[in-house]
Amino acid sequence: MRKIPSMFWVPLFLLSSSFSVALDYSVITPRDSLKDGDTLSSTDRVFQLGFFSFDPEEQPQHRFLCLWYKQPFAVVWVANRNNPLYGTSGFLNLSDSGDLQLFDGEHRALWSSSSSSKATKPAKNPYLKINCTGNLLLGDDEEAVLWQSFDDPMNTILAGMKLGKNFKTQQEWSLTSWKTLKDPSTGEYTLSLDTRGLPQLILRKKGDPSYSYRLGSWNGLSFTGAPAMGRENTLFNYKFTSSAQEVNYSWTPRRDIVSRLVLNTTGKLQRFIQSKQHEWNLANTAPEDECDYYSICGAYAVCGISSKNTPSCSCLQGFQPKSGRKWNISRGAEGCVHEVPTECGKKDVFVKFPGMKLPDTSWSWYDSRNAMTLEDCKVKCSSNCSCTAYANTDIRDGGKGCLLWFGDLFDMREYASFGQDVYIRMGFAKKKFKRKEKAGMVVGLVLGIAVVLVVVFACYRKKIMKRYHGESLIKGVGEEDMDMDLPILDIKTIYIATDDFSYINFLGRGGFGPVYKGRLEDGQEIAVKRLCENSGQGVVEFKNEVKLIAKLQHRNLVRLLGCCIQGEERMLIYEYMPNKSLDFFIFDERRRRELDWGKRSNIIYGIARGLLYLHQDSRLRIIHRDLKAGNVLLDNDMNPKISDFGLAKSFGGDQSESSTNRVVEFIMLCLAITTCSGYMPPEYAIDGHFSVKSDVFSFGVLVLEVITGKTNRGFQHADHDLNLLGHVWKLWVEDRAIEVPEEDLLEETCAVSEILRCIHVALLCVQQKPEDRPTMASVVLMFGSDGSLTDPKQPGFFTNRNVPDVSSSLSRSVNQVSITMIQGR
Repeated sequence: MRKIPSMFWVPLFLLSSSFSVALDYSVITPRDSLKDGDTLSSTDRVFQLGFFSFDPEEQPQHRFLCLWYKQPFAVVWVANRNNPLYGTSGFLNLSDSGDLQLFDGEHRALWSSSSSSKATKPAKNPYLKINCTGNLLLGDDEEAVLWQSFDDPMNTILAGMKLGKNFKTQQEWSLTSWKTLKDPSTGEYTLSLDTRGLPQLILRKKGDPSYSYRLGSWNGLSFTGAPAMGRENTLFNYKFTSSAQEVNYSWTPRRDIVSRLVLNTTGKLQRFIQSKQHEWNLANTAPEDECDYYSICGAYAVCGISSKNTPSCSCLQGFQPKSGRKWNISRGAEGCVHEVPTECGKKDVFVKFPGMKLPDTSWSWYDSRNAMTLEDCKVKCSSNCSCTAYANTDIRDGGKGCLLWFGDLFDMREYASFGQDVYIRMGFAKKKFKRKEKAGMVVGLVLGIAVVLVVVFACYRKKIMKRYHGESLIKGVGEEDMDMDLPILDIKTIYIATDDFSYINFLGRGGFGPVYKGRLEDGQEIAVKRLCENSGQGVVEFKNEVKLIAKLQHRNLVRLLGCCIQGEERMLIYEYMPNKSLDFFIFDERRRRELDWGKRSNIIYGIARGLLYLHQDSRLRIIHRDLKAGNVLLDNDMNPKISDFGLAKSFGGDQSESSTNRVVEFIMLCLAITTCSGYMPPEYAIDGHFSVKSDVFSFGVLVLEVITGKTNRGFQHADHDLNLLGHVWKLWVEDRAIEVPEEDLLEETCAVSEILRCIHVALLCVQQKPEDRPTMASVVLMFGSDGSLTDPKQPGFFTNRNVPDVSSSLSRSVNQVSITMIQGR
């Protein structure tokens, strides 16, 4: 732990009075002096402390005492950032009292740790070292931490560092950007935790009284304005501590990952990850786009990115522009106001807005113990006329804790994933709000029943599985079922292809697990569906999906390239679809503008051809049972491919219908009703009866969603209490079908008749009774001809008044399942 000579030796004839040997220390004591050219290294030699010039051409050279990653090189901390040395005469000393001091050639102090003035007792044999996390630590023989660089962060956060505040000592941990890439002095931007109300991570620009960017409050998994953190959960452990004494945020890697977070000179927070080739790769950046900047749309408004990649503002449902006209994008925009003013009384209701970035919590109250339920939170907010909204503080384990807002709500945004539910107070005037509350109660009831069933089944399954403890998964699948012409890839190949399932390759989450992009050694791009151990898709469903897709070959079905089975790992390898799924486009205001009628009609017809193949032209007659926008993938040319066959059923001969009679299937059906009821036909949801006509119903719903850009289940309209099917049906019977499509589609005048025909066919597909619906063969024929069509009858599930009937039917079915389980013993 003493001086180590440098890597090179100088020939003796070069020795002179000006010659000095560069030293590399592992520990510095009061007897040592770190001169320009010397270094202090961590024991693993990953980090070094030394003198560095950011602009070597500058004369005289500005020298800084820096801590850096040695390979690949990256400066992570600077001692004298605002007070550079001129020339190479500087040196670092450690005093006997435990002060670390930086001097220039004339012995003027340029920087000091000032640790002795803060110590409660004199230092005993102080020393300076760098630990393996990159923390420059000043300690002594009493194992006291006299000073550490982690308590004095600059522009970089390393694993284990804190952002936050200690209320007792008034110690704050925040990041401050550099002025320029060649000047590490204090820049314009600061990242810190704002502890007013519920603590939230915010970015400020010098001289700006408002925030520049707000990452938001902590919800147990991530900051609400940083959805990328949700995608990183497989790589990093995030920790958020909040108590009466201290509030702080930190992170550590889950496995052998080297990473750093940097606040750059332009106010961007960037995460870099070290690659296997020892290069720094930029993984993500925040803010991601202009809509991430603070409240550019004002109160009660959300921001979206248009097709021209510019931000556009819109009011939340139930609100209208304050100025009465469209407003400009600007900081401090006027925003929106309630369409119906709130009243302090029982007439006010709270409307759920899902998938949101939670509003600014500067003027909020929160349950610091996370002991309140969501219902407790609603009661507390309802009893205070100033309370404008409420939400859970922690979304884990179904949600807990209470957060209340007072005053207008600013800086909200809708996210496709990793958003949070917020409940906003509204004036009671329109049925659409009441409908939401009823729907929420019913969904809650159904979900409760489903959870009970899952628990009962889990206990039953655990008891059965004890008999087979120790058996491999391959044996559980059954060797007789795996003898198919399908490549089985080894797990090492998959790990290499996906870069150890890097979050950078994360594509999304399918029905039974996450999906990752990969690249095989031959350059072929693949999509790997990694099935969760606790997913609903067990051995039977996995075997089902493999057997089915392996035998299916059609241009509108996703192609299965292979599978991987090792230990508890079960993976499916598909062809890679670069444009993700249909819902990624059709339900996003900006992206769906890329889909003109030509592309949408191609998608509709392609799905129809794929279903026709499943129902009639394949070797097996197959009912998909889970057709929805999220299960239709799009290739590079926007051609649709049906995917996710985990719930599919195959039949032989002329059989074309069945019922759910297995406990597992019924539980999955119950869960599906709570999330996918918008696509589910009445006979399936109520009686568990399914046939090829079940897929026809789902297809009809999907066609209407493609035409309107709206979801069936989440559809709202100011004038009635109908879902999307009911809305379209209402316009149809009133001879107003021309109002169904998006306005942009109607600009293509040559396509109007084709669009109206598609609406007609879709209404035929969603009729209440299965026998009234056409087959997919008839549907394809209807699309390809101009012949007259029969008049459609009333659709199934076209208002939410049908949903209570579903729950009552489920109750009857649940009792039947319970009896069946008892008799089975």
